[in-house]
Amino acid sequence: MSLCYRLLPGASIIPPSDSRLQILRLRPVSVRSALCDGISRALRAESRSRFSEPVVPPFQEGGWSFSRVRSRSAKGIGAIGEMIGELEVDLRRQKTAEVLAAAAVTVVLGTGNRVLYKLALVPLKEYPFFLAQFATFGYLVVYFSILYIRYQAGIVTDEMLSLPKARFLAVGLLEALAAASGMAAGAVLSGASIPILSQTFLVWQLLFSVVFLKRRFRLTQILGCFLVTIGVVITVTSGSGAGISLKNAGIFWSLLMILSFLLQAADTILKEIIFLDAAKKLKGGSIDLFVVNSFGSAFQALFICLLMPFMSKLWGIPFNQLPSYIRDGTACFLNVGSLSGCEGAPLLPVLFVIVNMAFNISLLHLLKISSAVVSCLASTFSVPLAIYAFTLPLPYIGVASSLPAGFVTGAMVLVGGLLLYCWCSLPRTTSHNKVL
Repeated sequence: MSLCYRLLPGASIIPPSDSRLQILRLRPVSVRSALCDGISRALRAESRSRFSEPVVPPFQEGGWSFSRVRSRSAKGIGAIGEMIGELEVDLRRQKTAEVLAAAAVTVVLGTGNRVLYKLALVPLKEYPFFLAQFATFGYLVVYFSILYIRYQAGIVTDEMLSLPKARFLAVGLLEALAAASGMAAGAVLSGASIPILSQTFLVWQLLFSVVFLKRRFRLTQILGCFLVTIGVVITVTSGSGAGISLKNAGIFWSLLMILSFLLQAADTILKEIIFLDAAKKLKGGSIDLFVVNSFGSAFQALFICLLMPFMSKLWGIPFNQLPSYIRDGTACFLNVGSLSGCEGAPLLPVLFVIVNMAFNISLLHLLKISSAVVSCLASTFSVPLAIYAFTLPLPYIGVASSLPAGFVTGAMVLVGGLLLYCWCSLPRTTSHNKVL
């Protein structure tokens, strides 16, 4: 309880008595939109509170005496400040829990996506280009169907659909160019070297976040990301001879693969910008995931069609033989006709397409509620889990592979980096000063 001293001339000493205080009038007001998810109202004290003249004990000194007034309003207003602060902290903790849950789902789906892609290529080992294009154009149909259903249900609004499409076009172009450059480099580089080069994706994410999103990262967060990268490299390279394969492949193809990951990083940053900008244009609302997915996939399919002659050549398919290749790939996918070696189709390819679609949706959802860096870390964590999954007796794979020699060490470094980044990103409890 605060103490206020009032100067009174020529007063005598009188025994103290309790102060009288007019009760503050409080009325509910809405809080800013950042708190609207968890708080509907908060109390605000009006500034017209009055203090009645207290009965004063004289405290005489040098011809002057002082009266002591006890301000009870300070305690009430301070309590309101503490309440608002606690609610803000609770909201941040709820947001953190939501991000962690979404990241866990993304890790599980990312692991399943990597494993099922390998399984889907067992029956379609001669038709990987068909599987890639089937997934691309299949997503287009599914995404727009879901978008239509959500529009009819009122989840997707006309304001969302009327947002400028220039950025969606840029998303489609970046994804198509990333796919083309990745295919070109992947045809030359070994399978063990690609996961190593893919760690540059996280570096680009951090750089683009600083440049375009004006984010600032703590040194410990950067250290955590660095440990994640080192952990993946240790896990993948132990006993694989990836360093030798990188040297034999040449610098050009390695740089081309790095360019592919740069384009992918730019794509995710652009999507994050779309979410942030849409929140402003929709007056605090949020653009639906399937608006971004649908239009981004539509423009990606458009640019892939334009790049089809180039991309088919990268897969060793002359453009004039592309129709017959697609026909045979369709027959193998459906496991019909006289083609051999298509056992496991269509179950395995369909499972891959479903899980891959769910993974893309969960990754975009995680990007929406957190950041591009967090979504990248979640995706990266699935790499060692997928390596471990291939040591299990999976169907159609044959003999299970053994764990690399440095798997445990690499996994420990990776997990340590993730924990360091997450710990440094946790919301700190903020103290709100009391109003005295």
